[in-house]
Amino acid sequence: MIRNIIIFFIAAFFEILGCFAFWLYFRDYKTHWWLALGVIALLIFAYTLTKIDISHAGRIYAIYGGIYIISSLAWLALVEKESFNIWDILGSFLALLGAFVIFFGNSK
Repeated sequence: MIRNIIIFFIAAFFEILGCFAFWLYFRDYKTHWWLALGVIALLIFAYTLTKIDISHAGRIYAIYGGIYIISSLAWLALVEKESFNIWDILGSFLALLGAFVIFFGNSK
């Protein structure tokens, strides 16, 4: 169970890194190396999600949604140096609560 949670957070890191690299390339006109980093990171993200020990992809994606929201806010604070507000905190708590209900309700 703990292994799955760690893998979810690793996947979230690579998805956010990949999308942020695309953001930098297309919005901030960074070099094409950012585009290459984005592609590689998104491939690692997709591969990482296949390592979750849950039998149905749709359920993995549902659980991952809550983890992704928390990870995105961590990225916001740590990388983009932007603080979150009460709505970010409340929304992420509700999303994570839903993700954990699905996760623990379907764990072996």
